[in-house]
Amino acid sequence: MSLRAAIYGCAGTELGSAERSFFREARPWGFILFARNVADPAQLRSLTADLREAVGYDAPVLIDQEGGRVQRLRPPHWRAWPAGRRYGELYARDAEKGLAAARLGAQLMAVELRDVGITVDCLPVLDVPVPGAHDVIGDRAYAETPDIVAALGLAAAEGLLSGGVLPVVKHMPGHGRAGVDSHKSLPVVDTPRADLERIDFAPFRALRQM
Repeated sequence: MSLRAAIYGCAGTELGSAERSFFREARPWGFILFARNVADPAQLRSLTADLREAVGYDAPVLIDQEGGRVQRLRPPHWRAWPAGRRYGELYARDAEKGLAAARLGAQLMAVELRDVGITVDCLPVLDVPVPGAHDVIGDRAYAETPDIVAALGLAAAEGLLSGGVLPVVKHMPGHGRAGVDSHKSLPVVDTPRADLERIDFAPFRALRQM
């Protein structure tokens, strides 16, 4: 089976006939959902099933479900999950409890995702924010030190996997230093490579086997 190395989205809460035809011909590797695609559990189950039916195979369906301000599935139909930094704050008081909470939170999140046909979550966030950076990362990051970010990121990845959902680490190393919102402008990071290796790259290196 020949698949295109691409992940596509769709326009709304239902799949239109033109989209079905396009996906059938394009044969993307998978799909990604955004808030515009989400109404309620029944609708979402139907949409993920239709996406897979359109291409004729069990295509991965991705979403950004971090918790906090980046959460595509929201109340009243789904739980409100804490931002990543809340796990870091708990870790600072009790490391074992922080890791357990991050792992359990991700596992329970995975159960909600699997229930509606979503099989991949763009989590954990492995960015290491620095003072003065744009708030595009902010409290989405677990902490401001690479070892804690790596430890909590690993716990979250393990939680997702135990719930049957594949984790995707993000973002590009160095993004925590961005001075602008990368959704709107192109960040330029001029930090020396040695500092990036020691701080920004470290969590990604720690989870490279996930």
